[in-house]
Amino acid sequence: MTPSPPSSRLSRRGFLQLGGLGAGSLMGAAALGGCAADAPAVPAPVDGDPWKQFAGTTINFISENTAPTAAIAADLSPFAELTGITVNIVSLELQALVQRVALDLAGGQSQYDVVYADPYQVLAPYSAGLADLRAFDEDPALPSLEPGLSDFIPSQLTATGRFGHGDEVFALPYDAPTMIWQYRADIFDTYGGRMEADLGFDPTPGADRTWREYLQTARWINEHVAEVPYGTGHQAKQHDSLMCDFSNVLWSYGGDYFENGQDVGLYGTRDPGECLLRRPEAIEAARFYNELVSIAHPGSRGWDWDGVANALRAGEVAMAPNWHENAASNESALPGLIGYAPLPRGPVRSANIFGGTGIAISATSTGARRGAAWLFAVWATSPATQLANLTSSAGGGTPTRESVYSLPEVVKAAQRPSRLPNMLTTEAVTTAWEADYIGLRPKIPMWNECDTALFTELSRMLAGQQDPEAAMNRAADKIDRIVARGWVA
Repeated sequence: MTPSPPSSRLSRRGFLQLGGLGAGSLMGAAALGGCAADAPAVPAPVDGDPWKQFAGTTINFISENTAPTAAIAADLSPFAELTGITVNIVSLELQALVQRVALDLAGGQSQYDVVYADPYQVLAPYSAGLADLRAFDEDPALPSLEPGLSDFIPSQLTATGRFGHGDEVFALPYDAPTMIWQYRADIFDTYGGRMEADLGFDPTPGADRTWREYLQTARWINEHVAEVPYGTGHQAKQHDSLMCDFSNVLWSYGGDYFENGQDVGLYGTRDPGECLLRRPEAIEAARFYNELVSIAHPGSRGWDWDGVANALRAGEVAMAPNWHENAASNESALPGLIGYAPLPRGPVRSANIFGGTGIAISATSTGARRGAAWLFAVWATSPATQLANLTSSAGGGTPTRESVYSLPEVVKAAQRPSRLPNMLTTEAVTTAWEADYIGLRPKIPMWNECDTALFTELSRMLAGQQDPEAAMNRAADKIDRIVARGWVA
């Protein structure tokens, strides 16, 4: 690759001028055949422009069907005009994506150049098949990240981009769904005084409220409020959503899945040690969660995150923990009526599970496609593109760049009326991303199996088939067997 002079690297001002999304297309897997064979030799920059040096190249991006990908796929023309590169996007459900990526990396086929690297099902098991992005960022012949890696929210960069305690960066933070407390502000405005008089505490949602107070508030709404049938709803279906919902309570009670759980969640490991769900804190969390779901909307045991989001918007529940990126849909359905706060605290802390993911470059991608993949990763995670995604009618997502939150239009959008309704959650999620509040599931290669073991036993508990202590012990036994068996790529 012919290095370009340092002066050709994109300035911050130039970067912020790259925004604006319009009308591209999602391409199916069938459209990808033959791309690898057609990759041109690595060319020199066109007229000294490092963004044009891979013009004519076609790359393939495989992604879960998420909000930022929907927004980008709706209009790839700004990137095509900037670079002359064609991007085929394959958008799949997560399990199908994991299978495709695993086959691609195992076979060394390099069909997919840019990969949506879920931290638990792609990054942890397949980090050896992903490129270290620092090499691209430090190459003077390539545009670098502007204003730099340090602009990504620190907890997100580590949780979505690293595996192990080395210095490698395998992925750039791409989306940031986080579970927070979502509630009917109008119900609390109308009944808050009566609740406080009857319950003996201020029920206003926030991280100073306890989970026990949350339960008491929900029960009071069940009994006294005609506008909504139930005080709370939960994503307690036998599904990954149940693990997410329960984990918030587990961590708040001081429980965890493995020793040094925050470190395992941030950096990951292949050998997490013995499962901690047998400990008293975990059992007490399970007892409380069982009680909480018992007074929640009875539909809770059949709901995942979509089910509980729909219930809140339909006026079936007054509050629920759920992913913050529902804010735009909430505002469309119930304008001005939904409020947001960090989740309640337990005996130890408030914990808010983080579900973000990064985008990575396959280590098997070569030549011009490899360089083009870097240009796409830089552009797709740039402040300008993240701002444009917020305004897209096709998708959205939440910025992972600290600088975006300082932009005047984003600051303004954190208050109603808001033209960027996901930003109404800003105060809640920025708190939730702090080290003392963020909740991180274990970043281990075998987490998917452990997750299934946990939500299966929790579901049996919620159905009355076993008590909380038995559920935690059985889950721990299964998880220990899974971890002891290990994982081989």
